[in-house]
Amino acid sequence: MIKKIRGKYTVLSETTGRKFGTYKTTARAKKRLKQVEFFKHLSKNKRRKV
Repeated sequence: MIKKIRGKYTVLSETTGRKFGTYKTTARAKKRLKQVEFFKHLSKNKRRKV
């Protein structure tokens, strides 16, 4: 989830509210959100194979 806080865009976890970075533009925030989602799904796939 991306929220605008104090004039900057912050990437937050929807469940825990943990911050994953603060960025000046929405484009950079969206890029970071994609990275977080990628690694979240990557770790889920590894857990299933083990």
